Amino acid sequence: MDNIIEIWKVSLERLLDFYDTHRGPLYIFFPLVFIFFVIVNIVFYWWAMVTAFPFLLNAHYFKVQFPVGILGALFDSFSFFVTIYIIRRALRSSKSWEYIGHLSIDLVIAILATFWVVYVFSLSGWIINQWEIVTHQAPPQDLGNRTDRYEQMLVDAVENPTDNMRNIYFGIIMGISAMIPTCIHVYMFLRASWERVTRVYFSRGSV
Repeated sequence: MDNIIEIWKVSLERLLDFYDTHRGPLYIFFPLVFIFFVIVNIVFYWWAMVTAFPFLLNAHYFKVQFPVGILGALFDSFSFFVTIYIIRRALRSSKSWEYIGHLSIDLVIAILATFWVVYVFSLSGWIINQWEIVTHQAPPQDLGNRTDRYEQMLVDAVENPTDNMRNIYFGIIMGISAMIPTCIHVYMFLRASWERVTRVYFSRGSV
């Protein structure tokens, strides 16, 4: 296991070196990251809407994409820089369990992303509703009631997953952007494991 972690750490160090070398000034990099995640969130929003709720494709939900993209990008940008900080701390750790413990925090971020999706979708709908009220396109709605409704949908999805596959699918698609760091760590671990297995196999074969 220690050999796998060492290979994993080397790959992660290379990835961090690439980031430090090509990032450039933060005042330029941060807006680019934010715009990137706005686009990503809007793309996943439409992917989720078209495949899960095609019957809801109307003018209201077209407008919802914009606050969804902005609010989602806020979380994703924050989680991106938190991930970079976690990686730096993990690479300085001397023990395997400390290294794994640091990177496991990204799993917490992925879980938080699920709850953030519920809040963002609720808040975005409420924001657009307020705009539609001002322009006399819709009756008023209470943000608390909207949030409670979406939270209940989340509870129902946990308690009765088979009856809420559409909502679960929607939440997973919408949360993918915030899960990217976790997916990268899982990929690098699997790659390190495969590299370790192939090294052992070929070393035995050469004897």
